[in-house]
Amino acid sequence: MEATKVTVIGAGNVGATVADCVARKDMVDQVVLVDIVDGMPQGKALDMQESAPIHLFDTSVMGTNGYEDTAGSDICVITAGLARKPGMSRDDLLSKNAEIVRSVTEQFVSKSPNAILIVVSNPLDVMTYVAYMTSGFPSQRVMGMAGVLDTARYRSFIATELGVSVRDIQALLMGGHGDTMVPLPRYTTIGGVPLPELMEKSKIDEIVERTKGGGGEIVKLQGTSAWYAPGAAAAEMVEGIAKDSGRVLPCAVRLSGEYGLSDLFIGVPVRLGRNGVEEIIEVDLNDAERKLMEASAEHVRNNLEALERLRSA
Repeated sequence: MEATKVTVIGAGNVGATVADCVARKDMVDQVVLVDIVDGMPQGKALDMQESAPIHLFDTSVMGTNGYEDTAGSDICVITAGLARKPGMSRDDLLSKNAEIVRSVTEQFVSKSPNAILIVVSNPLDVMTYVAYMTSGFPSQRVMGMAGVLDTARYRSFIATELGVSVRDIQALLMGGHGDTMVPLPRYTTIGGVPLPELMEKSKIDEIVERTKGGGGEIVKLQGTSAWYAPGAAAAEMVEGIAKDSGRVLPCAVRLSGEYGLSDLFIGVPVRLGRNGVEEIIEVDLNDAERKLMEASAEHVRNNLEALERLRSA
């Protein structure tokens, strides 16, 4: 991309971290942080801008309460919504966050009709579908951030257990974001060596389960959702698009027959570029993995149906 403008909707913990990570990467011209709370996005943006001489970035950062300032954006990260509280599942957020995501999407796309949308709001797979339907954008320009975060958690746990560098770990997770995600240990490698050759199955299973509950573990510890890793994960997706680098990352995208699934957003590996989702990559799944993927897809469908029931009630 030439001059690149990135909007981050929602200046809470996650949104502010996205904006900060994108700015620090110094890969776009401007980051616009928008929020309904007067003064908050302006203050956070000014704080970030004042860190530029220390972190050595030239990206400009501005905060605003109005969507006029987001006009002409190339990429938009939607983080707006309620955060999880202890005892609350992602699905509990369904109705309220759907209203929020629908509203902010409408306001944003009216000013930036050619942008690419990255949704972070939970429950992720359904909120991405809401943004897709509301925007009217082609599916390659709407995606959800889930797999990048989930694989980061998974890789960090593996690195700690094996005492190896996170730089040498490649991993793949698929499916919905949450308890029904589908980690694939046989597609996980450390320096090219498959994980099952370096770790006992019982320990792999333990790490897989911890990864599935990774977000809930943090909510339980601090009373609200994570933000450092989610923010960094969304920024990595922005980078893949802004640099047109061909990064292959797991993202929640709309399937049209891939993996035997259609008309739902779910996590699969994709190649990112300046047009958004440049390619959906199909990996070979064994029978057990395919059953897990189908179960995950069923969970996403149930959430979509629950949302439709709430809207028609």
